[in-house]
Amino acid sequence: MDVHEAIRSRRSIRAFDPRNVEEDKLKRVLDSGRLSPSAGNRQERRFIIVKDEGKRQQLSEAAKNQKFVASAPVVIAACSVETEYTMLCGQLAYPIDTAIAVDHMTLAAVEEGLGTCWIGAFDEKKVKEILNIPGNVRVVALLPLGYPSVIPQTSPRKSLDEIAMLEKWSI
Repeated sequence: MDVHEAIRSRRSIRAFDPRNVEEDKLKRVLDSGRLSPSAGNRQERRFIIVKDEGKRQQLSEAAKNQKFVASAPVVIAACSVETEYTMLCGQLAYPIDTAIAVDHMTLAAVEEGLGTCWIGAFDEKKVKEILNIPGNVRVVALLPLGYPSVIPQTSPRKSLDEIAMLEKWSI
């Protein structure tokens, strides 16, 4: 599968088959996050792999009771250990760097026949308690991972003419 096919095929999966994710597939997905770029090559991302059913249930509750989170055989908590670094453009690096890593993992998951759903709606304090994450570490996203049992239709997307401009702001 080429990257364009993976991009076109990726969906937010909210229904998972209960079978386990093979360790080699999980490692390739995680490695895709590891290989992603980061500002100044700081590599501040950390990933907690959660397979325990009880902890997945607790994470589901911390994720505003999104029940499907617990149904995934794996949930990855994407964190950052360095939260103060600001890029020259004025943006904090950690949420962007961690988002790039998670995006790499979502595309690698598609290639592996797996599904994901980017979860940004969660109580960070509760997630930190569940996973014993230190106070100075930020949780950026939760990523349920598993074999999809339902693959939804593509959501509508705006055309390039609606989002891309040449040389200057013109929309």
